[in-house]
Amino acid sequence: MEDSNDFGVWLGKQLRRQGMSQAELAQRLDVTRAAVSAWVTGRAEPRLEKIRAIEEILGLMTGSVMTLDEVPDSAGNIVWYHRPAHRDGGRELGNPAAFAFDSDLRVLAREATQNSLDERCDSSREVRVRYTLHEISGERLYRFLDALRWSELEAHYEAAADRSTKVGRIITNGLQELREKSCLLLLRIDDYNANGLTGPEYEDGRFAAVVRRQLDSHKSSAAGGSYGLGKATLWAASQLGLVLINSTLSKPHEGRTVRRVIGRLDLPWRQVKGDAYAGPSWLGEPDAERGGTACSWWADAETIQSLELTRESDAPGTSFLIVGAHDGSGEARTLEEMHADLVKSLAESFWASMVSTEDAKPMLEASVVALRDGQVVRPEERVNPDEYEPARSRALRAFLEGTTVDELTSTDAVVRATVRLGLPALRERPAGGGAQPSEHDAVLLLTPTGEGDDAPNKIVCMRSSRMTVMTRTVSDVPMGAPRFQAVLLAGLATGSTEPDAYAAEEFLRAAEPPEHDGWKKTDDLTALYARGAAARINDFRTEMLSVARRLVRTSERKSDDGPTALRDLLNLDPPPTQRSPGFPTVRQLEGAVREDGAWQLRVEIRLPEREDPWVMVPVLRFMTRSGPKPMARWAEIMPESGCELIDGGLLRFTPRGKTAVFTGVSDVASHPVAAQMAVAEVDLVRPKEARS
Repeated sequence: MEDSNDFGVWLGKQLRRQGMSQAELAQRLDVTRAAVSAWVTGRAEPRLEKIRAIEEILGLMTGSVMTLDEVPDSAGNIVWYHRPAHRDGGRELGNPAAFAFDSDLRVLAREATQNSLDERCDSSREVRVRYTLHEISGERLYRFLDALRWSELEAHYEAAADRSTKVGRIITNGLQELREKSCLLLLRIDDYNANGLTGPEYEDGRFAAVVRRQLDSHKSSAAGGSYGLGKATLWAASQLGLVLINSTLSKPHEGRTVRRVIGRLDLPWRQVKGDAYAGPSWLGEPDAERGGTACSWWADAETIQSLELTRESDAPGTSFLIVGAHDGSGEARTLEEMHADLVKSLAESFWASMVSTEDAKPMLEASVVALRDGQVVRPEERVNPDEYEPARSRALRAFLEGTTVDELTSTDAVVRATVRLGLPALRERPAGGGAQPSEHDAVLLLTPTGEGDDAPNKIVCMRSSRMTVMTRTVSDVPMGAPRFQAVLLAGLATGSTEPDAYAAEEFLRAAEPPEHDGWKKTDDLTALYARGAAARINDFRTEMLSVARRLVRTSERKSDDGPTALRDLLNLDPPPTQRSPGFPTVRQLEGAVREDGAWQLRVEIRLPEREDPWVMVPVLRFMTRSGPKPMARWAEIMPESGCELIDGGLLRFTPRGKTAVFTGVSDVASHPVAAQMAVAEVDLVRPKEARS
């Protein structure tokens, strides 16, 4: 034996394959269990006579222990292990983590690809992610189901297919489609140049975090994910709750790196043949030390092929096979529609990760292909950021190449500015002490966009992995300003490695909800940072809009196309459509004069959608036959929906809301004339206009 630890790994694996515990081997060898444990953990080696006895007990050829020979393949030893029901009678009728997100392809592509980026192995090369939609039927389907040991699962599926529960309805639909159509849709997500599921079966590591645990992200503070929930979207995308995994490891486990395989099934509580089961099940080798729990095994190429898990190369990374894949939104039903949906989703969320320059490779390369029984239905399409996001890609590339400018002087120029992010103090001082950064300079890039862009004047925000976190509309752009797109880079996305960049990365990561679609007040933010952290986020959101407006105002004043008024007169093209999101307006006004002489009014507001909340002053006027419309005061304002009353009688409307309703009662003492002699009118003005 070259190394006692190699022997220990080998012996532990042989015991699992035989379904034999360390205690049972110790008894048959007439040694203590502690002695066998020392052999397995590499702390000691058995004597020669014990080595020969081990070979005999395990049914191995003489000399196998000395050479550490492997069995040809362990596929015949794998089983389905179903977790027994809780002894206290508790039941889970589904995995709650699967409902943290919408179960559609857009969310799946975002979460799965982000996880791949977070596991980038060699930072000098891109992570390659490939989505393969594969509809199988006939002989290929039967071979797959046989390798999957489907016959052992059918009783569990029948018991779980209960239409009275949400998960049960999804499973019922999946079984029905399989039986009626005699085909199965598989979606495999392969990543390369990723770390793979390294680490032990049960203790801390990537493997256990993905396969065994919930709410364990096992990631650094610079990663995109932080909740450990994203992996649940893989199982949520399966109508059968089933995902198979084949991982090539960047660091050996049990002395090997290639074809580490396991399956996980997420079903609700169920009863099968009188026995109750808690929920999850695993496909793998039985582990006698853990009561028969299934653990990963090293599969041969033939088994991998039967399970539709063949990888293109031995580059480190993981393949996740979603069995019975579907789009939970119901919008994409055919292979072609699902292919298009995945491509679009990858482009929307990760275009910036795919931007490259002559001197720098992209962080990510992503593609989608669709097959039917091995035949190409839609060719592999590599997502091209310049095709889907031409203006934004140009802006980011200029930043990476160092060709940004201070002012917009042409239609392809990219202007760069700084947006200050205040960093609050941590509640607990980190180990090692030292002064904590108090601010961070994020980078705002702005560039003109073409007339064909149907959603201009927006800022796309991102950090470390350059995944799109949120998109904000820049309202109140001055008339005549160029249509534009902007990109905000924060934290490590700025290219800085200074302490403030890392501090900003951790701060913004804490400010992201599980969906990673915004920077806002979260439980993490208030738990980790001192009071005022949420205000810093709000100030940052406001500042980025202010900087963008300043940049386009400057470009309007210093444009090389001549004075704005003259340029507008000489423009023979039809006037462009209104690009501003508009202004809140009164849609409907209803009311009557009360017995005490006050107007009681119910006001319905139309709200142009935007990221920031509208804050307005409701103004009450009395309409007369001639002359000005005198104002009256409100005695009371009562929000009904879509708004709230804040200090100074201001109404703050819900962000992204479309309508709002409030009820108001006038102050009789402020009436210029009796209410019965006038018509009431309500208008909305900005706070500064109300004071003027």
